[in-house]
Amino acid sequence: MNVERAAYQEMLRKRPLNVQAAYGGEPVGLVSGRDVFGAAKKAGAIVLAANARNPLTIKGVLRAAKKLDAAVVLELAKSESTYCASTFENMVDYAVRYSAELGHGVLFALHMDHYAVKSHDDLLKSIAQIRMAMEKGWTSVAIDASHSPDWENLCFTRDVAMHIPPYIGLEVEVGEIKGAGEVSTPEEALFFVGGLNAWGVFPDLLAISNGSLHGTYDPTMGQVEGIDLEATKAIADAIAPYGVSIAQHGISGTPLGKCSLFTRYGINKGNVATLFQNVLFGLKMDPETGNAVTEEGSYVKEVDRGIPVELWERIVAWADEKGYSRKSGDYKKANKPFGDEILALPQPVQDRIVDETEAWAEKFIKAFKAEGTAEAVLDLMATRADHNCAPERKILHDRSEFTPEKAPDYHVGPLADGKDYSD
Repeated sequence: MNVERAAYQEMLRKRPLNVQAAYGGEPVGLVSGRDVFGAAKKAGAIVLAANARNPLTIKGVLRAAKKLDAAVVLELAKSESTYCASTFENMVDYAVRYSAELGHGVLFALHMDHYAVKSHDDLLKSIAQIRMAMEKGWTSVAIDASHSPDWENLCFTRDVAMHIPPYIGLEVEVGEIKGAGEVSTPEEALFFVGGLNAWGVFPDLLAISNGSLHGTYDPTMGQVEGIDLEATKAIADAIAPYGVSIAQHGISGTPLGKCSLFTRYGINKGNVATLFQNVLFGLKMDPETGNAVTEEGSYVKEVDRGIPVELWERIVAWADEKGYSRKSGDYKKANKPFGDEILALPQPVQDRIVDETEAWAEKFIKAFKAEGTAEAVLDLMATRADHNCAPERKILHDRSEFTPEKAPDYHVGPLADGKDYSD
């Protein structure tokens, strides 16, 4: 996209205030998640949301987005920020730098994924951390208190949301994402989204448990891709009057053909994380799903892809010392201790990682029918007078309709099993 175009220049003037404060002199197309999600919804598309555990993922995804004139989301979960080379502190700078290398002209949002709130202490800490992220230029947040009972989830989510500027994208979650057989219900979604509405909190997106799984599907453990699209559609239809659509999590390992159907089921955001890590490490992958292939109880490293074999062998030795299985999802924790070394790899190695990342991002953008959505974002932003894209929605309920005893899981025992499903 030509940065000299009048529409692009108008977009720059209408970027979120926090972006203007941090990068006002840079013609970077960093926009609010609300604009990206709204444009995708209007276009009947799904925005690719890529978790960038290593900054090289950012470069590949932005290249694909610019090539296909697609708006994308770059994201990082709160838990990922503690064990990855990318962090809430540095990721915006990486994104702006790589955008500049492309001559700008690519539109994207930066999304704090799975911002987990599991206690009152987490709630209090969120105030300072989210303020810091807004100052850095993050433009969207996903609040995740889904491990809690419905009433507590509503309260935690409400209180964190009230510390996020209303012109910033907002995703919320009901039901932990645990894999096949774990499905949220319309009743839960309506209590949650309706309760937020009663408090004047207006999300763009709702993440649900609909059979997907974060990480790698391991058939030897009975794990299979199981996204229930009909159950998803039932929830999407139920919450549509609130202006909310579905964020699909756990797409790594899902056939591209099935991904191409998502737009029919109320889904407007598609999260892809582990697949891009598989590309980074150069693991053998199913060509249709991106799922990491395991053989004899171990991931399989391919010589001509991703990081060098010698570096992978040191990662395996590190993981062995930690006591991790050689097909464990805990390999994701290698991103931080080896992150700087990966970023310092010879240019040809970095190039092959970025090239393959770009290729996979293109596949998803096309499957998601998201080509041209950057133009749709410009069109949407042109319809308002200034930067403020806070949604125009009505409060439809009294708060008295959403009390602890009216929660769908009232009188049900503890829901959390102590495990972390947030990435």
